[in-house]
Amino acid sequence: MLSSKVEGMAPPTPQSPQLEAASSAAASLAEAIAIMARLRGPDGCPWDREQTFDSIKRHTLEETYEVFDAIERRAWPDLKDELGDLLLQVLFYAQMASEAGYFTLQDVATNLNEKLIRRHPHIFAGAEVADSDAVLRNWEQIKQSEKSASTSPQSSGQQSSILDDIPRSMPAVLEASKLGSRAAKVGFDWPNADGLFDKLQEEISELKAELTPSSEGQSKAAIEAEFGDLLFTAVNLARHLKVDPESALRAANAKFRSRFAAMESAAGNSDALAASTPSELDQLWNQAKNAVSEPPSP
Repeated sequence: MLSSKVEGMAPPTPQSPQLEAASSAAASLAEAIAIMARLRGPDGCPWDREQTFDSIKRHTLEETYEVFDAIERRAWPDLKDELGDLLLQVLFYAQMASEAGYFTLQDVATNLNEKLIRRHPHIFAGAEVADSDAVLRNWEQIKQSEKSASTSPQSSGQQSSILDDIPRSMPAVLEASKLGSRAAKVGFDWPNADGLFDKLQEEISELKAELTPSSEGQSKAAIEAEFGDLLFTAVNLARHLKVDPESALRAANAKFRSRFAAMESAAGNSDALAASTPSELDQLWNQAKNAVSEPPSP
């Protein structure tokens, strides 16, 4: 819990709904922490005791996408369950870190509290902001100041990059979006979406050139490189259009699922669909497009 001594934040009264909710949440969280410690204890669950930071990583990613799915489906009971599964990942990492002597869950919470207060000076320190864009600018400036203060001189003598803190391990679409956004902060960006449409056509042409049978040095690596450039440009176009590329692709995937299922239904079953001619498949697809409308925006 945040300290009631934080400037601009009045201490809650004994009857405060916020205090009651926080107390109830703290009790449930304390029980979850104790359960996690027991599962990892000497007489705990063999599977839980065998897990490591690396073995849990894939589960964390899976749980994150299941949270996304519940939100997109507006399935609030499912979201409650999925958020619990995501919280379990946090408890797991914190317990393993505590066992190794790295840090504790309390350290995690304390660090988060301090960060939230520090990055919201308009709430806790009397700073004035005009709008949400100003809030985001302040957030980024404070974030950069924190990184500058915490970064130690590199013994190798290599200059650090503003891209260094963007993890290579994150999903490629998200990484591409963050790389483009970060580079834009120093002016390395297209001025508007028009240039990106031209760049997209350029990348398509370069990919086609690699696919030409007569092209010299044609290789899978070259084709993959050009296709990667095409995807990177598309992600940056999405950024300029203020579209979340991950959400857009997930929506496209969901639309394809629905339309393909409609094709199977119209054909009778998947075997009948597989036996259809290309022209019949095209006709079934057009029918499915007319039958399955675009999903509403969240």
